[in-house]
Amino acid sequence: MTDPETTGLAEPEEDGESRTGGDYAPSVAATLAFYQRAGGLVTPIMTAVLAFLIAGVVVLATGHNPLRTYKAIFDGTGLNWFFHVGSHSIGVPFTSARVWFPWNTGSLDALNLQQTLLLTTPLILTGLAVAFAFRCGLFNIGGQGQYLVGAITGVWVGSSLPGLPSLLHILLAIVAAAFAGAIWAGIAGFLKATVGAHEVISTIMLNWVAYWVGSYLFGLGGPLQSSTQKSVPVSNDIVDKAKLDVFWGDPLLQGLHVGFFVALGALVAFWIVLARTTLGYEVRAVGFNPEAARYGGINVARNYFLAMAISGLFAGLAGALDILGWQFRINVNDIQASTIGFIGIAVALLGRNTAVGTFFAALLFGALVSGTSTRHLDPSIFRPDLANNLTTIIQGLVVLFVGADVLILYLWQARRKLKLQRAGPTREAPAA
Repeated sequence: MTDPETTGLAEPEEDGESRTGGDYAPSVAATLAFYQRAGGLVTPIMTAVLAFLIAGVVVLATGHNPLRTYKAIFDGTGLNWFFHVGSHSIGVPFTSARVWFPWNTGSLDALNLQQTLLLTTPLILTGLAVAFAFRCGLFNIGGQGQYLVGAITGVWVGSSLPGLPSLLHILLAIVAAAFAGAIWAGIAGFLKATVGAHEVISTIMLNWVAYWVGSYLFGLGGPLQSSTQKSVPVSNDIVDKAKLDVFWGDPLLQGLHVGFFVALGALVAFWIVLARTTLGYEVRAVGFNPEAARYGGINVARNYFLAMAISGLFAGLAGALDILGWQFRINVNDIQASTIGFIGIAVALLGRNTAVGTFFAALLFGALVSGTSTRHLDPSIFRPDLANNLTTIIQGLVVLFVGADVLILYLWQARRKLKLQRAGPTREAPAA
C-alpha cells in the first residue's frame, strides 16, 4: 500500500469524492493564466494612466495646468463629439433622403474627429504589422520601412495607368502596395528562417534601405520625381480615379475616406487568421515554443517567413491607404519625417497584440497626435509645438511601462517563494 503522507497525494474525502490539486491549490500554470487574463485589461489601462500621470508632471513643470491641458487636447481630438447629443439629420447613401441622427456631422468637433480617425487608420494597420509578428515570437521593428515601401508603390501605381477604371485602379494600387510591404518584410522572415539572422537587426536595416531608396526615387532628378515640378522633390499626384471616396466630411478638407473600413476589416481578418485557421494555430504555437512546435510537426521556418510577410502586408496596406485616401503624393520630407511605423510598435504593445486592444491603442495614439496638432490645440492653454513633444513622451512611457504585467508576475512569484522559505518544511522525511 502506498502511504499518502509520504507521496503527498490527497486522501479521499468522506463523501467519497477525490480532491485534485487544482481544487484547493491552483497550479502555477493556472495562476499564470489567471494573471495573464487579468493583465489583458488591467495592464494597458494602468500603463496609459501612469504615462499620462508622469506626462502631467512634465506639463506642471512647464507652468501649465495638466487637467486644462488634457481637456484641451481631448477637445481637439473631436472625441467629445459623441457627448453632444441632439436632434440632427444625416443623408441616406445613394438617395436624396435624410433621416434623424443624434449627432451633428457638420460641426467643428466632427471635423476634428475625422482628422483623428484619418490618423487612426494607418496606426491600426502598422499596429497589426507588429502584433502579428509578435504572435509568432518575432519582433518586427520594420513597420516603418514596410509602410514606406507600400506608400511608394501606391503612389507609383496610383499616378500611372490613367486610363484604368476607377475601382480597378484603386484595387491594383492597394494590392501592389500590400504585396510590396509583404515582400519587404518577407526578406527579414526569409533570413530568419534560413540563416537565423535576427529579425530586429534585419528589419532595422531594411528601414534604412526604404528610407534612402525613397529619398532617391523622389529626390531632385530621381526616377519618380514629379514631371511637372522639376525643382521640388515630390512625386506626381495620383490620378483622380485612384483616389478613395470620402464618406464623411469635405474631400477638400481631408474628410474621412473609406480606407477606415478597410482597416476595421483588417482587424477582423487578423482575429480570424489567428483564432480560426490552421495558419494562426501554427503561428501561435511557434510563438509559444518553437522547439515544441517543431517537435509537433510544424514547419517553424515556413511560419517565420509567413508571419513576417503577413505583417509587412498590413504595413504596406497602411501606406497605400494614406496615399490614396488623403495625401495623394509623397515627397522626400514625408519619407524622412514619417514615424507611423514606429508608433505602431507602441500601439501593438499597449494593445497586447490583440485585435480589440490594437484598435483602442491606435485610437488613443491617433487622438494624441491629432489633439496636439497646431490646428486643433488652443495655444492659449498650451503651446502646440510643446504638446507634440508631450505626445512623444507619452508614447515612450507607454513602451516603458508596457512590461508591467511581467513585473507583477515576477514579484508575485518572488513573494510566494519567500513565503515558502519562511514556512520551511511541513513534514519530516520518512526514515530510510
